[in-house]
Amino acid sequence: METLTARRLGRATLARQMLLARERTDVVTAVERLGGMQAQEPRHPFTGLWTRLEDFRREDLHRALHERSVVRAMMMRATLHLVSAADYVRFRPVLSPVLTAALYGRGDLAAGLDLDALLPVARAILAEGPRDFATLRTLLQRHFPDVNDRALGYAVRTGLPLVMVPTGDRWGFPPAARFALPDDLPGAGPATGPRGRERPDAEPADASSPGEPEGAGKPGGRPQEGDPAEELVLRYLAAFGPATAADAQTWTGMKGLRAVLDGLRPRLAVFRDEHGRELFDLPDAPRPDEDVPAPARFLPDFDSLVLAHADRTRLMAEEYRTRVTTKNLRVRATFLWDGTVRGTWRTELKRRTATLLLTPFEPLPADALAELTAEGEALLRFLEPDAEAFAVKTD
Repeated sequence: METLTARRLGRATLARQMLLARERTDVVTAVERLGGMQAQEPRHPFTGLWTRLEDFRREDLHRALHERSVVRAMMMRATLHLVSAADYVRFRPVLSPVLTAALYGRGDLAAGLDLDALLPVARAILAEGPRDFATLRTLLQRHFPDVNDRALGYAVRTGLPLVMVPTGDRWGFPPAARFALPDDLPGAGPATGPRGRERPDAEPADASSPGEPEGAGKPGGRPQEGDPAEELVLRYLAAFGPATAADAQTWTGMKGLRAVLDGLRPRLAVFRDEHGRELFDLPDAPRPDEDVPAPARFLPDFDSLVLAHADRTRLMAEEYRTRVTTKNLRVRATFLWDGTVRGTWRTELKRRTATLLLTPFEPLPADALAELTAEGEALLRFLEPDAEAFAVKTD
């Protein structure tokens, strides 16, 4: 069984994430190939697509959102993601146990909740039109005055399939976005209808823990339709493989995926990493040589590239992990050079000058700074088109 080095695993993941070279494709295809894009804040997917797609324009994602071919909704790990409408319809039911477990994993928050009573009321309210959650919680408390309003809101977000309603705001959504039932999405129907009856007995897999013991198709392509859980795992491998069962569980928040991968084994290529752990992959997926050049790239906050594996050393030294993910679970924007995460970045706008501030984990060589400066100035022009001057500085 072939052993893949961490550096080669990194190059394989970068190839699938369109980070070895910008690619020319449409937004919907890109979002599907990427396995969805975490979207805790509305600007992040715009930045993530700009860094991956050739000639990407903000209007391209706006159009997809307003056409509802792409939606922003709670998905993997019970977090907000940008996914295609087709993937939402297909995979949201598979993730229902993860979402329900997120609610019951919050301890006393779920105390006193009667989901069988709450969710039909919430569905009826939302059937009248989209609502932001401050409004929805107020309306729900008229029916359930003795239940914590935050608990009511979170129960509805996890218990009902909802999508966020895009607007003409610069990054597609206002701070207090409205949520709607997705019944008019292409292909919507029973799959996104009433809440499933799953109620897991355990909390969702902890992203910092491997969970269970570790032991076809074209890259990024849609697997042949079959079991949705298997399809989701195949989509994960297409976007982030080669990977272990623990990696797949970290990305989805699901448990029991080792059994799914074992069932898929005849269709997969199997490798080992440098620690002897079994890695699964699609046979025809790209696995470039570890010396393939990897250009400077800027990733937004919460980018899935730095969240999609239990073992992230293919892209980032373990000692820097806590500098990317803060104690309050904020995931900082990062920059790549020579295929690995080398630091974090942020922007500021003062007196019509847009500045990108680099915080390297360690001193960068001159050629890295030159490449990052050129890429950073281009990013600033995308993020702050009305600025009159642009600068890249190092903290």
